[in-house]
Amino acid sequence: MAETTDAVIIGAGIIGAATALELNRKGIRTISVDKNPAAGYGSTSGSCAIIRVHYSTLEGTAFAYEGYHYWRDWATYLAADDERGLAEFRETGCLVMCTEQNGYMKKHTELCEELNIPFERWNADQILKRLPIYDLKSYFPAKRMDDPEFGKPGKGNVEQAVHFPTAGYITDPQLATHNLQRATEAAGGSFLFNRSVTEILQADGRVAGVKLDDGTEIHAPVVINVAGPHSAKVNAMAGALDDMTITTNALRQEVVHVPAPEGFDFYSNAFVTSDSDIACYCRPEKGNFILVGSEDPECDPREWVDPDDYDTNFTEQWTHQAQRYAQRVPSLGIPNQTKGVVDLYDVSDDWIPIYDKSQIPGYYMAIGSSGNQFKNAPIAGKMMAALVEYCEAGHDHDAKPLQFDLPYIGRSIDVGFYSRKREINEESSFSVLG
Repeated sequence: MAETTDAVIIGAGIIGAATALELNRKGIRTISVDKNPAAGYGSTSGSCAIIRVHYSTLEGTAFAYEGYHYWRDWATYLAADDERGLAEFRETGCLVMCTEQNGYMKKHTELCEELNIPFERWNADQILKRLPIYDLKSYFPAKRMDDPEFGKPGKGNVEQAVHFPTAGYITDPQLATHNLQRATEAAGGSFLFNRSVTEILQADGRVAGVKLDDGTEIHAPVVINVAGPHSAKVNAMAGALDDMTITTNALRQEVVHVPAPEGFDFYSNAFVTSDSDIACYCRPEKGNFILVGSEDPECDPREWVDPDDYDTNFTEQWTHQAQRYAQRVPSLGIPNQTKGVVDLYDVSDDWIPIYDKSQIPGYYMAIGSSGNQFKNAPIAGKMMAALVEYCEAGHDHDAKPLQFDLPYIGRSIDVGFYSRKREINEESSFSVLG
């Protein structure tokens, strides 16, 4: 039994669904295959879905600011109905504490000035006016609770922060992906759920489709790996690893869910916050709760796992994150019962994604994106569709990389920036706001 289509997309998370939509809008019919029961049920559903515009590289900043505009105009971008309604973008803004760790945001703000991205520098009084529950003592560098210096203030205070108004978060990342699924279906694409890819078919020196766990074959001249934490396994299955200098691995992460301090409406008055002084980021959650994640400081061990076999229970890492944030918010109540999310990131060697072709004609990758690319999904989907069109027309993307236009901000980027064959980019922050 076999089906035929123009392209098979492995993975129906936020990036995979956006890629499917953009390919179908170009008349390239797709079938998206996912082992989960619905779109966005993998690592996408565990995302804090933060939309931010500040990055440590020009390319990353430009891409993120372009992506912001699609979330701002989400209904217009989709141009399709969803019986479940549309995902909400809460444009709360994002506050980033200026610390030694981030160079006091000098480079980030210079990039924003170059790209005309709005921002304001806030002093301590302005921070405390908006966040009166905060204590601005410095605790840098971040420590774990078993360190005898944990909880002891260091030198000075956090004196300044940068506020980016064009930022916030999506309240329901799974719904946002479902929105993309419905838009894709309206454009001619289809989805297969509860199915796993067991083989990447090849013939005549290029990909020829995929074989599924039920024996079904889907024949197509294009296959795109958007498998999230399973991306390395899919690349190995395809035999696509040999020329890659950048690889991906699955990283286990925990996100803390705690109530806001009594007497302060965190949901209505707070925003996304990145605080490298305590190596935590946070955002409001409905019901006046706070989500707290780690910014992966040196003191936190990185737990690389098999995406098919890892511990889904909370560990002591949950408590370390909660207590680190409690240094900033002394009135934070930490419940005895752990709540939040345990999920995986798909992480590249330099935490910058791979959006690229492969050494196998017709086989493409949009991987290494977990934790840092949710915000970019619409424009990443557009770029992947343009890359497929460029390469399938006979262009050598390795020798002459695609130059991709960012229509909202009126710039173009060299897609070779995301190459599988690049050197590790030392300008990367090597961390995320998940």
